[in-house]
Amino acid sequence: MGTDQVILVNEKDEQIGLMEKIEAHEKALLHRAFSVFVFNKKGELMLQQRALTKYHTPGQWTNTCCSHQREGESNIEAGKRRLMEEMGFTTDLKDTISFIYKAPFENGLTEHEYDHILVGQYDEDPHPNPEEVNAWKWVSLEDVKEDMKVNPGVYTEWFKIIFDKYYNHIS
Repeated sequence: MGTDQVILVNEKDEQIGLMEKIEAHEKALLHRAFSVFVFNKKGELMLQQRALTKYHTPGQWTNTCCSHQREGESNIEAGKRRLMEEMGFTTDLKDTISFIYKAPFENGLTEHEYDHILVGQYDEDPHPNPEEVNAWKWVSLEDVKEDMKVNPGVYTEWFKIIFDKYYNHIS
């Protein structure tokens, strides 16, 4: 398997090139990404705690899964692929909102992404990949919103941004 590449984009989400993932994060270049929010029939969001061995934000809680599209891959195809790789299941996804955000990390890397929020429903337990996921749980949106105020340090920076965007979108 070769190096992971991301799709560099402009502010209109038009592809302008490809770059190795780490280099794009070191240079804080805008690239395409997606964030998956999976809900159960009670309306609870499946959160994952990132594996403790991740190179950034290990052990922090975040949305169901997220990653980067591969060249030629649709947002939905990418979301389903990564959902299976991280959480061990797949489900139908719907492309909802997209926006640009920038989130620097203490290790010098920066997420600068044109992010697409994909939403799906699933009512069973996932089978997470332990190299990606330390733990998971179902949580109501209101409980997430309140806990982020009290314990912001337990959540990834991007999740705080995308959760707020999505929450405002559905409110």
